[in-house]
Amino acid sequence: MRRSVKQRYKEIDILRAIAIALMVLFHFVYDLKEFAGVNIDYQAPFWFTIGKASALLFIGLSGLSSGLSRSPVRRGYKVLLCAMFISAVTYLFLREEYIRFGILHFLGVSMILSPLLQKLSSRKLMISACVIAVLGFWFATLTVKTSLLLPLGLMYEGFGTIDYYPLFPYLAVTILGILAYRRFYAFRIVSLSTPFRAAALWVQWLSRNSLGIYLVHQPVFLLAIFLINRRRF
Repeated sequence: MRRSVKQRYKEIDILRAIAIALMVLFHFVYDLKEFAGVNIDYQAPFWFTIGKASALLFIGLSGLSSGLSRSPVRRGYKVLLCAMFISAVTYLFLREEYIRFGILHFLGVSMILSPLLQKLSSRKLMISACVIAVLGFWFATLTVKTSLLLPLGLMYEGFGTIDYYPLFPYLAVTILGILAYRRFYAFRIVSLSTPFRAAALWVQWLSRNSLGIYLVHQPVFLLAIFLINRRRF
């Protein structure tokens, strides 16, 4: 059952705000290492966990929100268009390590697929999630001779990129989000959370502008690093 009345839930806004904060923090650390020469290992377990937790939160919340959205396909095309822009920009600056199928590509495609997934029974969704996860981890051990299968998780020899979230296994997380929607929100008319009233406005702002923040924060960081380095020298 898809809700016919637009409703915001505080706990979803809070989780999305947390995901944004973790993402910005991880990218800040990454930029300090790669572009400012700061001696910090963003691949260390602590920072890796922060980056991965942010991505998984975004993916799960995307699946959950697909049940609350009136037009997930239209939003999916919008996100996918932004992803294509990111691919073009990163190709200009990074060449072989440019983003071919990063988190935005994944989110755009999964939003477009969400109406089809919503038609499946919960049992079929759970089975699908398990199969997709297993296949995804298996695909990661294989190599193919074409780049056309990158969205599925099949990489070619020598493939490298700074951001990669293929449909297998991560679509399983989207499906878990859809199942969470059915379990907690399909027939709910009030938010699960009652606290955080004082933070509601800025939390909602972060949640509503998550895509814009994703697109803007990296250029802002890089510009700041460039200006600081220029003043130093």
